[in-house]
Amino acid sequence: MGRKPNRLIREKSLYLRQHAYNPVDWYPWGEEAFEKARKEDKPLFISIGYSSCHWCHVMEKESFEDPEIAEILNKYFVPVKVDREEHPDVDAFYMDACIALNGHGGWPLTVFATPDKKPFFVGTYFPKESRWGRPGLKELLLYIAELWQKDREKLLSSAEKILKALRERRDYAPRGGASLSEDVLHLAFEQLRAMFDEEFGGFGEAPKFPTPHKLMFLTRYHYRYKNGEALKMVDKTLLQMRLGGVYDHLGGGFHRYSTDRYWLLPHFEKMLYDQGMLIFAYTEGYQLLKRDLYGETVEEIVRYLEREMLSPEGGFYSSQDADSEGEEGKYYTWSLEELKGVLTEEEFQIAVKVFNIHPEGNYYEEATGRRTGRNILYMKKPTEDLSEKLNIPKDRLEELLKGIKEKLLREREKRVKPATDTKILTDWNGLVVAALSYAGRPSVKIDG
Repeated sequence: MGRKPNRLIREKSLYLRQHAYNPVDWYPWGEEAFEKARKEDKPLFISIGYSSCHWCHVMEKESFEDPEIAEILNKYFVPVKVDREEHPDVDAFYMDACIALNGHGGWPLTVFATPDKKPFFVGTYFPKESRWGRPGLKELLLYIAELWQKDREKLLSSAEKILKALRERRDYAPRGGASLSEDVLHLAFEQLRAMFDEEFGGFGEAPKFPTPHKLMFLTRYHYRYKNGEALKMVDKTLLQMRLGGVYDHLGGGFHRYSTDRYWLLPHFEKMLYDQGMLIFAYTEGYQLLKRDLYGETVEEIVRYLEREMLSPEGGFYSSQDADSEGEEGKYYTWSLEELKGVLTEEEFQIAVKVFNIHPEGNYYEEATGRRTGRNILYMKKPTEDLSEKLNIPKDRLEELLKGIKEKLLREREKRVKPATDTKILTDWNGLVVAALSYAGRPSVKIDG
């Protein structure tokens, strides 16, 4: 007998419908949930995420599909599931609370709040049982349920402290229309320089996000002040991202972020807004640095968007999942045997050297560091450098790689694809349309 769906089955959001067969008695964000919490004197348990979020899926499998966790949630809380793309205002408010409380944020976003929606505890991913230095969700739920019954003032006091911190952050933020002084621009450059990874590009340690807005600031800083160091930071970062596993070398487009500092091991979801912002960044990189690779990257992102993300009506879909067939990265990674089965011997030997294929796999489990037997396609050097190393003329190597990638992409298309969230968001579409227009102009002057 099939599982009985909860009320999320009636929702338009793919993310909410993904939770429609959980034993958790989920409510969508709305007055019905808040009224129930007030009437039954229960706190809200608010879980915020999006359909292509890998760790959202992990938390669902570990906890929200678990009858024991569901029983606790349904008994002591009013569980509310929120798609951050449907309710960006709700997500922004609770994410600010998370950052104010913990110094960082992310998804899934886990919020405990009063019936009038005031947060008193906020975090991100929690495993079912305590591990990795994280408290387990089961332990946390029971602890908060007990406090709500026996020491509610402690939770209400926490809510007031969080709201006070949010008000202070809001009051400190600069008002619209304020001008930026030269000193602020120089300070921003110095801060980025201090964070810059000289060896692998990007800013800070793992995890590394593309952060194209930082690169676009640096291109303008270079343009305005003729600062060569700013341009070197842009070049290094654009090159390392494009060579790394965070880029889809077969289908084009960037995964959301790298879990390491090398741009090798990504979380494999693809977000529409990332593609739009990276079109801007690589277009400007191509204009300033004249690297053909950067122009090709823009073209490949555009082809990816046209092939995978364009709706029949002309709008762009919002994201593609990291997982397929219940496994992250399965669609994008390769075993040695799979590669041998598709490529000629010459092509296989080239692919092994160019894309750093390992017999035991170069794709590690993020949590354990264990090799999976599968490989992410990534490059350590651009084609012109590899040509010299492999003693193959550059034109011949590029021709071979073109054939290899076409064969592997055709083979990959036969696999079960990650789910696409067909939600069409006006703001993200506007960003991509602007990026396409920017990249398509014959000559673009960078605004200084």
